[in-house]
Amino acid sequence: MTAEVTRAATDFGRAATDFGRVEISHVTGDRFTVRIRDHAVTVDQPKDAGGEDTGPTPTELFVASLAGCVGFYVRRALARRGHPTDGLAVTTTYRMGTNPARVAEVRITVALPGDYDADTLARLRAVAEHCTVHNSLRIPPSIEVELATTP
Repeated sequence: MTAEVTRAATDFGRAATDFGRVEISHVTGDRFTVRIRDHAVTVDQPKDAGGEDTGPTPTELFVASLAGCVGFYVRRALARRGHPTDGLAVTTTYRMGTNPARVAEVRITVALPGDYDADTLARLRAVAEHCTVHNSLRIPPSIEVELATTP
C-alpha cells in the first residue's frame, strides 16, 4: 500500500487494513479495467454514447451491485430457514435523473422459489431492504476525492 493510501486511510480514523481496495485503470477510449481482489471487470460506454460497449457502464455496475447484494442477502435468509434457493432470481430496472445526473429510481423484483405466507414475505422483504449496498445508499459514506499528479 502506498504512503498516500495509508495516510488517506488513517485520515478517516481507521487503520489502513480496514479499507477495501478497488483499482481502476484506463485501457482506451471510454474503457477501464476495474480490479477487485483477484477479479477484473471491464467498464465502458455504449457505442451510441461514444464507447465501444465492451462492458457495462459504471452506472449499470452500480445498479447491479445493489441487485446482487439483495440476491445474496435473500438467498442467505432462505437457506438459513431451510427454504429452497434454486431458481431465486433478481430483476432490476432503473431510471436516470438529471440535475445532477444520477440514478433516480430503482425497482427490484425478487422471484422467490416456492410459496410463502405474508409473515415470511415481510421478513424476506426486510432482509432485502437492509443489504449492505442498500444501507450504504440510505446512510451514504463520506467520500473524499484526491487528485494526484504523476511526473
